[in-house]
Amino acid sequence: MKPAEYRRVFEAEEVHWWYTGQRAIAVAVLEPALAALASRGRTLRLLDAGCGTGFNLAWLAARGRAAGVDIAPEALLYCRRRGVAAVCGSLLALPFPDRSFDVVTSFDVIYHEWVKNDRAAIGEMARVLRPGGLMIVRVPALRILWGAHDREVLSRHRYTRSELASLLEDGGLEVQKATYCNSLLFPVLLTRRTLDRWLGREGSDVGSMPAPLEWAFSRALLAEAALIRRGLSFPIGASVVALARKP
Repeated sequence: MKPAEYRRVFEAEEVHWWYTGQRAIAVAVLEPALAALASRGRTLRLLDAGCGTGFNLAWLAARGRAAGVDIAPEALLYCRRRGVAAVCGSLLALPFPDRSFDVVTSFDVIYHEWVKNDRAAIGEMARVLRPGGLMIVRVPALRILWGAHDREVLSRHRYTRSELASLLEDGGLEVQKATYCNSLLFPVLLTRRTLDRWLGREGSDVGSMPAPLEWAFSRALLAEAALIRRGLSFPIGASVVALARKP
């Protein structure tokens, strides 16, 4: 991301409707499987690969021994401000031994310009994952939604569900679930992106909006999270999330 975007994310990540909703969806996908791992009775080791400003890393730290890695020095500064430990490193050469972690998370990272080879990044995350361990990956979805925000956060690609599932399978992982998300708001987002292109608007999507809209958008994502927790998968959405297991 551009340096200014790290500050915006740090300030918004705890309360902004997008982040709270996406976090609820990730928890709905991951937590049942995470609980099964935790029931084995030992402290889990968890890695947030591309931890950004550290809010998700703090969530992982409450569930075991968590580590974070990010290539951007700005991100590591914000992690320190949040009180979580992270090291500088690339997803293409993670600074950890083989089979180090029970869980690896990567939220909105492998699509980035700095990750030149997403297939290699998945393979590297799989390398540090223990047999029986879990990997959850979330990425932006669908090229039709490409817009100014993608340029602001230095996006390289937006994925389809089948693309992400294939990447995980090619990395030697077994896909447990793959679904689009941010689906109920898809028509709104598509309209916004289309208007932005027509009007030549630039800039990040991270910002404030009227409180009633914040509430409505947040409720939509929380409703998606509840449906996903019950086993539903969505056929279209602005993001795609997948959970995989290492045999």
